[in-house]
Amino acid sequence: MDNNSQGSGGVRAGLGGLFGGGAPEYSNTELAGVPLTGMSPLSPYLNVDPRYLVQDTDEFILPTGANKTRGRFELAFFTIGGSCMTGAALGAVNGLRMGLKETRDMVWSKPRNVQILNMVTRQGASWANSLGSVALLYSAFGVVIEKARGAEDDINTVAAGTLTGMLFKSGSGLKGVARGGLVGLALSGAYALYNNWDHLAGHSL
Repeated sequence: MDNNSQGSGGVRAGLGGLFGGGAPEYSNTELAGVPLTGMSPLSPYLNVDPRYLVQDTDEFILPTGANKTRGRFELAFFTIGGSCMTGAALGAVNGLRMGLKETRDMVWSKPRNVQILNMVTRQGASWANSLGSVALLYSAFGVVIEKARGAEDDINTVAAGTLTGMLFKSGSGLKGVARGGLVGLALSGAYALYNNWDHLAGHSL
């Protein structure tokens, strides 16, 4: 029996040396002191220092000199595309409302359906063009101001919004330009305030 025990122990030692370099064996008394929660300095189960498994830094690999956040130029494509899609959806809903209102005295027939469909497509295209133009102007102003100032902050956002409103209403005279600038200033200022609300609330407390 002793020979069998010694033989099996030798086999285990040989396998341990082959696969793990001879992992140490722990008694029940030693294992009872291992905490179940948290990370101990050395895990008796893995034979690996768990401190190497804790990730305290970002796991993203960025090129040298690259920012961790996307700049205005990268966000411009998303902004313009999203604005066009949003405008098309809102315009389609508005066109459906207008089409149903204008054809309410007509019976349900093919001419009425065609008229409603024409209204939906016309309003969808118009709204998509308007919001897409605004997004294009805002993104262009934002990129130019960022490159000119060499910084990215809320000043760029407010300035781009104000200039966008002024240029978008430039065909309506000085009053239209002033009104568009005020609207752009208000919207961009509200957006900047929303982005910094947590920061401002933390300082106020």
